[in-house]
Amino acid sequence: MTTNQQIMKNTITTGSITSGLLNPEQSQKFIQQTFESTVLGGLIRKEMRRAKTGEIDKIGIDSRILRKKTENTDDGYRQKANFDKVEYATTAVRLPWEITEESLRENIEGQGFEDTVTKLMTTQLGIDLEDLYINGDEATLDTDPDYDFLKINDGWLKQLTTGAHVEDRSAKEAGAISLNVFYDALAQMPDKYNNGTLRWLMAPSTKQKWEHYLLNENIKNGGGLSESILNAPASIPAVAVPRMPKDKIVLINPKNLIVVNSYDVKIRKTVEGKDAIMQDKRFYVVHLDFDPIIEEKDAAVLVTGLA
Repeated sequence: MTTNQQIMKNTITTGSITSGLLNPEQSQKFIQQTFESTVLGGLIRKEMRRAKTGEIDKIGIDSRILRKKTENTDDGYRQKANFDKVEYATTAVRLPWEITEESLRENIEGQGFEDTVTKLMTTQLGIDLEDLYINGDEATLDTDPDYDFLKINDGWLKQLTTGAHVEDRSAKEAGAISLNVFYDALAQMPDKYNNGTLRWLMAPSTKQKWEHYLLNENIKNGGGLSESILNAPASIPAVAVPRMPKDKIVLINPKNLIVVNSYDVKIRKTVEGKDAIMQDKRFYVVHLDFDPIIEEKDAAVLVTGLA
């Protein structure tokens, strides 16, 4: 199959239209939906930078820094701030699609079909971006069916394997979910970060396994387990993240997870040019760049080896 035949095969035509639902909306609304369509979209930090590569500055201070005062005396004590940085390097990505003018004329929505497709594309864009933020791995083998997708950038899970605290459950309770998973992971978290901002990030199926475990414990013990522990093991709220792997859990303050962009998402469209005229099509591309980084790895625990 030639390149042109492959492109034409993937063009949305009248034969590929099965339904139409939505009214026209502005591009800004589509962009907003990209971020609202994911669980983590409203929890993580987003940083806009002008340069494609650079640094995010960190500043902090030590604890227990107060000293006794002696009247009319300067003992020379001064407390300094601690400075550090996290490097980033954004990767440019794009999502293209095409629609024939005939499909717009003949479907039940008419011109509204264009906005329906754009909304569906940007929703999936948000889902795919969150997937990459979590699971991206530049070292993905080219034999992996998702190689072209996963190799784009290193995600948070890949980054947490070095520098963060790791709780490997593969040799503990055969990797089964239990109360020990959460308390053993929490024991690795420095107390200074255990300040009410932490969250358990896990796959929905992992959270359901946890529910199953609690139900069995309730039955064995004749009840008495608090329902609050279901949604907040160790008094830390659990967040079900669909793109999280089943064999991992992350304990972290979501604001510790950062996505850096160097320009706003752009949705470009053209109905001009030889191809548009000769093929009677509209061409669309979403352009953006990103880099998922972690501000403080010491404030994260990665649980691995779950069965």
